[in-house]
Amino acid sequence: MSEAREWLAHRGIEDIECITPDLAGVPRGKMMPAKKFTGDTSLALPSSLFLHTISGEYPAESGEFRYPPADGDFKLMPDLSTLSAVPWESDPTAQVICDLIDTAGKAVDYTPRNVLKRVVALYREKGWAPVVAPEIEFYLVSRNVDPDYPLTPPVGRSGRPIQGGQSYSISGVNEFDELIDDIYDFSDRQGLEIDTLIHEEGAAQLEINLRHGDPVELADQVFLFKRTIREAALKHGIYATFMAKPIQGQPGSALHIHQSVIDRESGRNVFSTEDGSPSPLFYHFIGGMQRYVPSALVMMAPYVNSYRRLTFGMSAPVNTAWGYDNRTTAFRVPTSDAAGRRVENRLPSSDANPYLALAASLACGFLGMVGGVEPDQPTAQDCGDAGKILLPRGLLEAVAAFEEEPAFREMFSAAFVATYAGVKRGEFETFMQVISPWEREFLLLAV
Repeated sequence: MSEAREWLAHRGIEDIECITPDLAGVPRGKMMPAKKFTGDTSLALPSSLFLHTISGEYPAESGEFRYPPADGDFKLMPDLSTLSAVPWESDPTAQVICDLIDTAGKAVDYTPRNVLKRVVALYREKGWAPVVAPEIEFYLVSRNVDPDYPLTPPVGRSGRPIQGGQSYSISGVNEFDELIDDIYDFSDRQGLEIDTLIHEEGAAQLEINLRHGDPVELADQVFLFKRTIREAALKHGIYATFMAKPIQGQPGSALHIHQSVIDRESGRNVFSTEDGSPSPLFYHFIGGMQRYVPSALVMMAPYVNSYRRLTFGMSAPVNTAWGYDNRTTAFRVPTSDAAGRRVENRLPSSDANPYLALAASLACGFLGMVGGVEPDQPTAQDCGDAGKILLPRGLLEAVAAFEEEPAFREMFSAAFVATYAGVKRGEFETFMQVISPWEREFLLLAV
């Protein structure tokens, strides 16, 4: 804290935002004067913040999901390694990501950052350390204040609405030069490392790749990047959205996760043997992904909208296949040397909470490694239109598969499984109260 006090004073910081991700990945927390933060201050949030749906409603108790008798407090514990500036604020402001503990000082099992830490700790017990590199896709869209109207691509510097089909187009990126400059500037001032930025296939769809590293640190970066990109877009009068499928007829947005595992003592990639060939653990990691990811999909595709992305012909995998440098498979092994051997999980969508998506993906690989799960044969075929979707087709089906997998109670905690499933069922019930344009168009006068 003494180092933090010096850091804040050197930058003239006046206010501190103490934030933590809720189940949806939304920043929750408190703001306070910097001098109060560095004093003997106890910060708390009501436990109910981590039991409500994305629409702010509290779902009915169901399955094993129950509310605690009293809506007690959780204590915020700042992780000072995450202290950084908030560059879009007019007054000198800093932010710090916090963990949550209960009144007895125990980590709260069902809060997202703690879920990911639990999975990483299981790797540590085996002498392993997972390494990840996320890729985040998102859309820029025109301001939309009425949810009854579809989203539309924004106007770029050319003065014309942006069109699709511009994968890796430099001119497509240049349409938003000033916005992208702000994203880079805001990121640098927070210590966030962008590896590359490209224009994706969709109209005004961009992708940012992050450098590989520790899962908790990278989840923190994605958490802050989402906020950063939204703020930069608002500065330019447009929205940035991480919805999985924001525009009908356009590709969805993914959160691809590259994963490898190193030996903690030697630093060697355990996916490769000493002669550079793939190791048994490499194959077992893939086997675990194939076996368990369908049951964990709700942590990677958390909303009704997420499953609109996972359909045929929309540049997203709908299978559990794996292959070498095959982008039509769910689990792709990119071309690399032995030290860089990794597995890319192409199923998560960009609307996922990064802590939970990483926890789910790494947990599935871990279960394969410790259980010796063998994968099927790699494929070089186009799996994009195989005629069968090998994943849950909707939110309720995904929730049921999630609850039925007993291994997840050990990996994520029984409290998290019950809480997350209950909240997701509540979100589905909220969605079912809305009448869609499709229903009005095809049912109004026809049935």
